[in-house]
Amino acid sequence: MIKESNNPEEHPVLLAIWEASVRASHDFLTEEKILEIKQIILEGNIFSHVDLHAFHNEKGEKVGFLGLSHYKIEMLFIHPDYQGMGIGKQLTEFAISEKKITRVDVNEQNLRAVRFYKKMGFQVIKRNPLDSQGNPFPILEMEIS
Repeated sequence: MIKESNNPEEHPVLLAIWEASVRASHDFLTEEKILEIKQIILEGNIFSHVDLHAFHNEKGEKVGFLGLSHYKIEMLFIHPDYQGMGIGKQLTEFAISEKKITRVDVNEQNLRAVRFYKKMGFQVIKRNPLDSQGNPFPILEMEIS
């Protein structure tokens, strides 16, 4: 079940999902870089700048979430124990159909995510050699066709 998750009291659970997901899927990031990004999320209160929606399992636990801004998916993270179960697909379909999302940026090195978004109908429209913090992690700007 997908529910809005904009209450700041929910942010620690979402951060734990983010970290577990990143550790499982972003093998190009060092431990130092993961901790640095985590600190940016905390200090910048990043979760408060997006419209958050969490996927809850049958026990009511949050196991994945989506962060939206305007017409763009800003974040989509699924706990590793729940990856491959269609949760990302359900959240993305929700974003497209209910929130009219048309764009997403993806780390080029996260091949699984790139394949996922292409399967969902997104196409690469631009490649940036650096991420938003100026790190050498290329970003693919994708748009749904």
